[in-house]
Amino acid sequence: MKTKLNVKDFDFFYGNFRALRDINIEIPENRITAIIGPSGCGKSTFIRSINRMNDLIPNVHTNGNVYLEGEDLLELDVVDLRRRVGMVFQRPNPFPKSIFDNVAYGPRMHGEKDTSVLSEIVERSLVQAALWDEVKDDLDKSGLALSGGQQQRLCIARALAVEPEIILMDEPASALDPIATLRIEDLIQTLKENYTIVIVTHNMQQAARSSDYTAFFNMGEDRAGYLVEFGPTEILFTNPKEKITEEYITGRFG
Repeated sequence: MKTKLNVKDFDFFYGNFRALRDINIEIPENRITAIIGPSGCGKSTFIRSINRMNDLIPNVHTNGNVYLEGEDLLELDVVDLRRRVGMVFQRPNPFPKSIFDNVAYGPRMHGEKDTSVLSEIVERSLVQAALWDEVKDDLDKSGLALSGGQQQRLCIARALAVEPEIILMDEPASALDPIATLRIEDLIQTLKENYTIVIVTHNMQQAARSSDYTAFFNMGEDRAGYLVEFGPTEILFTNPKEKITEEYITGRFG
């Protein structure tokens, strides 16, 4: 199994407070990796670190390395990094623009001006996001006019438009109803053929259903998040190595 993302001895600090400590994990290519764990254990902080979203917060610093196919992600140009590593947030956040302009935003930012090329990118991305058939006749409609589930798939299409290598998803279905949630889960399964996906979820059933690998994070006595164990989802859910993992999965704590 080829490693897409290799995290080594990673610590994350807000000022003097260490939010993550000693994270070591190898995330495999073209697989879905779920990150589970109790609230406050640093799951979102971890994936935001991969995308360098935390760079915008004052007094943040890190130790260790995060390698994207051998390149230290923490030293990459941030614009290039965010083209290669897309992000989908907990609540759908379409821009107050048309459906077309939402999806074309990234390619335009990277210099694409040809209308026919942009049209091809928009169609391809919306097809990949399983949204094309629902919106192909309404591309001038505001993205904000779509339902919650459609908005989230629009945000996924927007991430896909720049052809990233990795898609990070921070609880992408937590604000959606069960039917929209299942559509997102089905979509993620099709996307892993071409992308490496990392998904944060509080939903144990979703992690068990949707992911190939699972990482269980917990919070230590120093309130720092740490990785308890990582492995194939089926094994971690049925035969975890650590007692605390079993207790969390079965609902006895967390």
